[in-house]
Amino acid sequence: MKLSARLQHIADRLSPGCRLADIGSDHALLPVYAVQNGRASFAVAGEVNDGPLEAAKRQVAEAGESKRVSVRKGDGLAVVEPGEVDAITIAGMGGALIASILEAGKDKLAGVKRLVLQPNVGEDIVRSWLIANGWYLSEEIILEEDGKIYEILTAETGPDAAKLNDQLYSERTISGSTVSLTKDLLLLMGPHLTDSKDEVWFAKWRSEIDKLDKIRQSVATSKQESSREKEESLNQLSNRLKEVLACLQKAKL
Repeated sequence: MKLSARLQHIADRLSPGCRLADIGSDHALLPVYAVQNGRASFAVAGEVNDGPLEAAKRQVAEAGESKRVSVRKGDGLAVVEPGEVDAITIAGMGGALIASILEAGKDKLAGVKRLVLQPNVGEDIVRSWLIANGWYLSEEIILEEDGKIYEILTAETGPDAAKLNDQLYSERTISGSTVSLTKDLLLLMGPHLTDSKDEVWFAKWRSEIDKLDKIRQSVATSKQESSREKEESLNQLSNRLKEVLACLQKAKL
């Protein structure tokens, strides 16, 4: 079985032999690949919608993996029992939804050692949830596939998580400049990704700045007083992001 680059990166971040729960598994490609390639010894493919659920069942049956991959219908982490898995993947949905799934299923996280999360948007919401709940963001990668940009966040828990998070999100000055990466910017842009200075990351943030500027221009046409505050807020954020990108691009050279 060949995975997309996005799913392959997620699979590569599983500890070999883990017990996996893939939430929102769609066609169960990731769980089947994981058990067949030693990334997982057992996997749960969780899906809340009937169409993808049936597709997952067919995929698992055709792969001959019904004993090692359990396809279950349920909302979020309701598909697993406490202590049943030690790794969880959630990919292809918004960051707010991923955070809400983790929050609602907190009782299922006992014994889980690793989370591999791929939000389509709202990565900062996921990062904030991880900090608030004792998870350390150990790795971030960014990739482009089929014209879309994806971020994959890997998190681990442990007694040093809070200390490691304090270090990871501590304010820092960009080399060769006086511009600071504050905690709110690190949450938004990614503490590891700002260090890696990947060209795909620069492309993402140039695109995000363009979107912000278009929204600001649209807000500027409104005559409501509240729109002036929103316009100014958007303008300030856009300028901060432009400054950060310019300084990091210069530091990269």
